[in-house]
Amino acid sequence: MRQNLLTQQDRNVSKESAANQGAASTAPTALVIFGVTGDLAHRKLVPALYELMHARRLPRVFHTIGFARRDWNDETMRSVLSKGVKEISNSRPIDDEALNRLLESMHFVRSDFDDRDGYVRLRKQISDLEVENCMFYLAAPPETYQTIVESIGEVGLQALVPGWTRIVVEKPYGRDLDSARELDQIIHRVFDESQVYRIDHYLGKETVQNILVFRFANAIFDPIWNRRYVDHVQITVAETVGVGTRAGYYETAGVIRDIFQNHVLQLLSLVGMEAPVAFNADAVRDEKVKVLRALRPLKGADVLDNTFRAQYVSGTVDGKRVRGYKDETAVSQVSTTETYLAARVFIDNWRWAGVPFYLRSGKALPVRATQVIIHFKQVPLSLFDWRNLAGAAPNRLAINIQPDEGIILTFGAKAPGPINQIEPVQMSFDYVETFGGEPPEAYERLLMDVLTGDATLFTRKDEVAAAWKFIDGIIEGWLANPVRNLAVYEAGTWGPPGADDFIQRDGRSWIML
Repeated sequence: MRQNLLTQQDRNVSKESAANQGAASTAPTALVIFGVTGDLAHRKLVPALYELMHARRLPRVFHTIGFARRDWNDETMRSVLSKGVKEISNSRPIDDEALNRLLESMHFVRSDFDDRDGYVRLRKQISDLEVENCMFYLAAPPETYQTIVESIGEVGLQALVPGWTRIVVEKPYGRDLDSARELDQIIHRVFDESQVYRIDHYLGKETVQNILVFRFANAIFDPIWNRRYVDHVQITVAETVGVGTRAGYYETAGVIRDIFQNHVLQLLSLVGMEAPVAFNADAVRDEKVKVLRALRPLKGADVLDNTFRAQYVSGTVDGKRVRGYKDETAVSQVSTTETYLAARVFIDNWRWAGVPFYLRSGKALPVRATQVIIHFKQVPLSLFDWRNLAGAAPNRLAINIQPDEGIILTFGAKAPGPINQIEPVQMSFDYVETFGGEPPEAYERLLMDVLTGDATLFTRKDEVAAAWKFIDGIIEGWLANPVRNLAVYEAGTWGPPGADDFIQRDGRSWIML
């Protein structure tokens, strides 16, 4: 059976190589969403498909096949997902003609993920539609990935269509290095690496992509993007929501697996990477992997010195009362799972040697924001014996990923008037103001990239492995030095006092968002 799967895989790789990599194929295409009844399909995937249909960027013949165990049929699927589009879509008014075209090509296969007969029915559905290309999307719980992928291979779905076949895998991709490698082995028995698209939706955000354009398309910034001019870097991923219905998952993951291993390290790699030889999938990901491999390992006591953990208790966020983490039914009363994490890391390479990167992320914080801040060094000698309100390091570059997408450069200038005084001033780029509208949702870009075969904004297996290797060291350090209780912070605050002490002991402070 394994030999047969590999033979099918080899045939599919040939198809993949022959596919047009520069534009979306006009050939009839099917998207199979495993777990179509879930929140991801309802809130992200189908609204993104609608936007692409509205913009006429999908193939002329495009079918969406939902696969789940809920008691739905074609009409139920169309009705439920139609409501999601109307509630969530950024395009107003709704383009009824585009929405109807999308809905009319939706089909539902009811099945448990471990029911082989369901995959046989799915195979028939794909065959009856006579499509040439097929995309599989794993929008189901991570513990079902192995069953789904193996079932795809057992009934030959990966070699069914004459054109390309690709599979999209949502995070989390494993829960440590060993499980990520095991998942790789399972997937590679059925699919070649070139067919696998590991998705991190942060990489689809316009402002994240702008990090590369900002750095490498503007000659004035690259010469100062290094240890000679940068004092330190701060990366913040803040969420206002608590764990809510995800408490059971979160108790086994924590913010380190949920956010740090993927979103935070992806931002770190884009800020820290060298210029790629070309803007293509392999070249860009080669440079990102180099950054992740250059991260100074944290092990043993170093983990405790370079990380700070905390857990939220009940409080108020946006005027609403939020239950404490341990008040959730799926959370242990003796839990030491972190909902807030700050870390100090170093990239041990020629560009960044000695420059600390301060990373933080947490739940139930005062604002929802993702921001990268580059703090440049102060001038070597103060020539102006004036009152300085710009602070010790007035030169600061802030890249706002979300919300209020844009870039702000802060520097010192003389305040008008007879008093000699330096004040901080800003030059800013605002995405909405400049381009006249909100940036497209990340999933629009990422789904389009899968259709065109562009894997630049998706993570490669060695990239995933390098990230997990670094994260595993931190988790092992915590396990080797257990604590009975974590510091706590009230929901709606920026963490306990220890979060400020963590960075202030280096003579620096968090920038308030």
